[in-house]
Parts: sequence; C-alpha cells; structure tokens
Amino acid sequence: MLRKLLLLVAVIVGTLVVAGVVGTDMFTERLSLPHRGYVSSEVFVDVQSGDSSQVIAKRLADAGVVRDDLTFRLAVWQLGLDRSLQAGEYHFDRSMSALQVADKISRGRVYLRSITFPEGLTIEEMAAVFHNQLFGSSDDFLAAAQRVELVADLDTSARNLEGYLFPETYALPRDATAEDLVEVMVLQFRQVFTDALRAEARLRELTIREVVTLASLIQKETGRVDEHALVSAVYTNRLRIGMPLQCDPTVIYGLQLDGLYDGNLTRKNLRHDSPYNTYVYGGLPPGPIAAPGQQALEAVFKPADVSYLYFVSRNDGTHEFADTLREHNRNVQRYQVRSFRRLRAERR
Repeated sequence: MLRKLLLLVAVIVGTLVVAGVVGTDMFTERLSLPHRGYVSSEVFVDVQSGDSSQVIAKRLADAGVVRDDLTFRLAVWQLGLDRSLQAGEYHFDRSMSALQVADKISRGRVYLRSITFPEGLTIEEMAAVFHNQLFGSSDDFLAAAQRVELVADLDTSARNLEGYLFPETYALPRDATAEDLVEVMVLQFRQVFTDALRAEARLRELTIREVVTLASLIQKETGRVDEHALVSAVYTNRLRIGMPLQCDPTVIYGLQLDGLYDGNLTRKNLRHDSPYNTYVYGGLPPGPIAAPGQQALEAVFKPADVSYLYFVSRNDGTHEFADTLREHNRNVQRYQVRSFRRLRAERR
C-alpha cells in the first residue's frame, strides 16, 4: 500500500514538473512571439508621464502592438522594467514581441522627425522648408521667428531672429510647434556662440549683432569652408580702410525685403536705396542677412593674413582673389565676361 502511495506521489510530482516546464516554455514563447494586430502601415502610441504599466499595456493592446495587456505586463515583469518605462510618442510599423516593445519603451526610443536647415538660409527660406516638410505652416514659423525676446540679452536691436536661428538638423516629436523649433534653434546658436567667441568679440570691440552680420555675409558669399577666412579678410580689410563692402547678397536681401527681387541682379538694383545696399551705404548692413554656420562665425575672428580687397566667382563654386582693382578687373574679364559671352554663343 505504501509503495503504491509513493508511486502515486511520484507520478503527481512528475506531472507537475512537466506541466511547469511546458507552462514556462509557453510563457517564454508568448513573450517572444512577434505580433502585429493593426492593419495600417504604422501606429503611434503615446505614453504619458506617470502612466502605470497597466495603463500603458492597455494602450498598446488597444493599438494592436501587443497581443493583450497581460502579455505586455508579464514582459515588463520578466525584464524588471516596471519603473523604467519612459513617456513619449512611440512609432510601430512592424511585428514586435512583447519583450521588444517593453525594451523599446524602457529605452525611451520615442518617435522623432528630422528637419534640416542648410547654412545661409533666410527666415523666409527656413519657413518654406518648415512648410514643405509638413511640420506646419510657413506663417507659423515666420510668426515664431519674430520672438526677439529670445535673444534680448544678445542683441537689443534685433527686430526678428534673422541670423540667430542656427542652421542644423533637428529631431522633433510630431507635435512640436514652430515656437518649439525656434526656441531650440536659438539655444543651439547660444551653444555655438561660446563664451570664448563672446570674449573675442569684446576684444575686437564688436557687438554680437555685428559679428553675426559679418558672418552672414561670409556665409552668403561662399559655401566653401576653405574660403571663409579669405572672404573674411576682404571684408575686414575694406572695413578697416573705409571702403564700401559692395556685397551683392546684401543688395539682394534688401530687394527681397522690399519685394523687388526677381532673381536677377541688375545695375539698377545696385543703386536701390536700401540700408542693406552696401554699394550705396558704407560699413556693415543694419543686421544679418541669413543664418551663418559655425565656421563662418569663427572666420569673423580669424581672417586670413592677406591684403585682398576683391574677389570674383570662378563659376565653379570657388573664387579668385585680388589686391588691386586692376587685377580684379582682369579676373572679372576672365571668369565673368568671357564666360558670359561663351554661354551666350552656345545658346545661339
């Protein structure tokens, strides 16, 4: 009798062990099995700050990201992540296991969209980028770019944020507004325009506005970093001797402000009465004409040690520099007049 009882106990224990192993395998498989319960190409799930794992689990299950809320909660428990789930908007576009979903949310891999502003853009051009990449309307961006209080400690004369919206690639959540972006862009400018650069500006008796203005001219004149110091030298030399800057991009900027620029710069345009016309008015224009990059800002303080006063485009992205007007006229003849005549002849 005792032998039969022991045998029965052994059978029961063995059955329980086998059931436990099978149950554990099924449990592990359930957590590891990829799932996709939504028919659209993608879904977004918003995790709010303070949400419990139970609330997050239900939201994920309702969206079809996980099989059910219990599976997700078990995954969180197994990974020990109950206190590690981070708030934000999460993007899902493929099958994922509950363990993978829990890991993604614990690491805070929230959904961000990128927007890139190349160096040398004006506020108007940045607004167009903002609109074209479907972040919002250009009017919203233009309105946000009027928030001069963001640079009040840097530039008391600023009438908008021209020059202070740093050109860079920014990663933003889907619900970011134009004001959010503008604030980040100004913050990035502050980080780039370091205390060392501010000290250098004071040493040279330049205001931050003057530095940014000159940097914007350098940026608009050449996109080549290796020419920034040379263009900086030309304008520094001209300012030192009181020679007009005669910078075409400033004239174009003034024409754009007055709604008169049609894409062609004429001799008549060079006589247009605008404070930004550096053919008509001496010294720097009244403010920045675009957003300079870091190298252009630094070039203001590091002009090349040359005596150049002139430069002309070689029509290949580079420029030819000269000390004298006679030399410059020869360069213009070589790179501009002859090139124009050759192009006109080819079109006939």
